[in-house]
Amino acid sequence: MFSFVTDLKIYHSINEFEPVKNAVVTIGTFDGVHLGHRKLIEKVREIADGIGGETVVLTFFPHPRMVLYPNEHGLELLNTIAEKKALLAEAGVDHLIIHPFDKLFSELSSTEFIKSVIVNKLKTKKLVIGYDHHFGKKREGNFDDLLRLAPEMGFDVEKIEEEDVNNIAVSSTQVRNALKRGDIDTAISYLGRPYTITGKVVHRNKIGRTIGFPTANLQIAEDYKLIPAEGVYVVRVILGKEKFYGMLSIGRRPTVEQNGELSVEVYILDFDREIYGEEITLHFLKWVRADKKFNGIEELKQQIENDRTFTLKYIKSH
Repeated sequence: MFSFVTDLKIYHSINEFEPVKNAVVTIGTFDGVHLGHRKLIEKVREIADGIGGETVVLTFFPHPRMVLYPNEHGLELLNTIAEKKALLAEAGVDHLIIHPFDKLFSELSSTEFIKSVIVNKLKTKKLVIGYDHHFGKKREGNFDDLLRLAPEMGFDVEKIEEEDVNNIAVSSTQVRNALKRGDIDTAISYLGRPYTITGKVVHRNKIGRTIGFPTANLQIAEDYKLIPAEGVYVVRVILGKEKFYGMLSIGRRPTVEQNGELSVEVYILDFDREIYGEEITLHFLKWVRADKKFNGIEELKQQIENDRTFTLKYIKSH
């Protein structure tokens, strides 16, 4: 079982962190904070509890690939920073360090990284890493380097074995691939919860109103946030402290627009308020169908009615 905390301490630089007694540290991007990540964090929590210590997660933003390959990284991340903070707090982490990754930091050798960050800044008692973790300039450092240097630098190191990770059989890449093909069931099983996106409701051409299905069009602020496959989904809609169900459409409106931009718009069931400028969060619950072009507005309207019938049946059965 995981320990849940509400007082996660967050630092936006290694330099802000004040060392704690018996720090049990893990390092990584933790994109998605999926079940595999949770297994690692559970291990870190267990070790810390056993020695009267505290858990420390070190992660980086921007993602290293955004800095090292600014024009070709092609990254689509599962979490925004705000989402990652909330998920790591829920997983029982005591301290979260989000260090700014830049070109200068990327030039640290693996030995310099161990000495300046793991030892001098974090005062690490024990470091726990995944079986394939690499660090330092050009990812040159590995577990063998840690084993060699840890004794003389005064910390212990433990590796989560490959078979332990494979028992969970989850990676951030697998989650991304599932979402890109609209496989929401698999994504939920990997994450241990629904995938979410958050955006601000903005004005658009209001075509939905003319056919009886007014939608809230979302503007997603973070351009790196992964948007799942184009299609229609059953979603839970979070507006402040209120919860609703809705039908989400991700697509280019091929029936009513030519070469349209990608839109993310949700029809909220049993809802008739104006919410322009407000922020809503969507939880992906079920794939309904792929986006497609219909032979006119009436055919589109009939399909949306069918989508609503599917959505209501899903809601009733869950």
